This record gives sequence, C-alpha cells and structure tokens, in this order.
Amino acid sequence: MKLRRSALNRLIAWSPVLVLGSLAALTYWLNGQVQRGAPAFDGSTRHDADVFIEGLRAQSLDAGGSVRQALTARVARHYPDDDTTDFDAPLITFSDPGNPKLSVTADRATVTGNREHAYFFGNVRGVREPTAEDAHDGPVVLTSEYLHVLPKEDRMLTDKPVTIEDPRGTISATGMEFDNRSKQVKFGSRVSGSLQPQK
Repeated sequence: MKLRRSALNRLIAWSPVLVLGSLAALTYWLNGQVQRGAPAFDGSTRHDADVFIEGLRAQSLDAGGSVRQALTARVARHYPDDDTTDFDAPLITFSDPGNPKLSVTADRATVTGNREHAYFFGNVRGVREPTAEDAHDGPVVLTSEYLHVLPKEDRMLTDKPVTIEDPRGTISATGMEFDNRSKQVKFGSRVSGSLQPQK
C-alpha cells in the first residue's frame, strides 16, 4: 500500500513534465505537417536573375573554327528557376554550312536553357541572305512583332501579323511558318501582296 502511494506520488510529481513533453512533441509534429506543403522562402521559387551581363558577345564554332552561330546583346540575364536567358536588343546570326545565312534582331528575346527555342518580341526583323545559287534573288526580309525560332530545326513561326519582302515583291499575312532549309513559307490568314515573276 505504501509502495503504491509512493509510485502514485512520483507520477503526480512528474505529470506536468510528461504533459509538457507530450505537448512539445505534438507541436513539433504539427509544425512538420504544416511546413511540408509550405513554399520555401530561400528565393528558389522567384524569377530572379543570377547572372547579369552587359555588352554580351558570344560565338559558337565548329570543329574547324568557323563561326556557326553568333549572338550579341545590350544586356543578358539568366534565370535559374526555369533556366531561361533574356536579352535586350539581341542580334543572332546562324551561318551553318549548306544553309543560307540568317540573322534576327528584336527589342528583346528569351532563349530556353536547351537552346531549342528562341522567342523574339518587338520590332522583329529576320534577314535571309541569298546563297551563291540564288544570288540574283537578293535577301528575304521578314518583319513582325513576335517570332519563335527553332534553331535546331532551322524554322521560324509566328501567329502575329508578318510581312515578307524580297526583290520580287511583298506579302503580308497573319501567321506564318518559314523553313529555312527547304525555303518554303506557309502563311496563315489574311494573306495579301504581290510578287513579280522572276526574269
């Protein structure tokens, strides 16, 4: 009887500590459940630039040292959250062997991390220089407010109004797909303009 009363007294004496310990464990567990779905506040989810370059000049060379792609921009910013790079006043030139030289300028551009997509915005101007075989045709000049370039496929797309000019005349349309390899152009809607036959 005395032993039971002593154990009961000890239990009563320790009960505040046990209650507080249980509450602390419960609080820790609840905090873990709430924090699991909460966003991290370490900046990793923000669209902040981690690299900022002024007066960018970059070139991509082939095995023989010839320039195949060249890029200049007033400002370049890289964003680690989606691995994109934004450019102010970009000029990109593609000069792959066997293909006509192609250059694109704009007010700004965004290029994906894998370099498979380049998006140009504002005062977009694309110029396809003639090759030796079609030198008499002169350059083909494309203007629009938006252009999506797929460098690896050598294609350009837009769903905005676009104008294409060459020595034969001018064509305007809304929407276009231009394949630089096959030299084929597909227009969307509202096509207008005129082309003179080659002499």
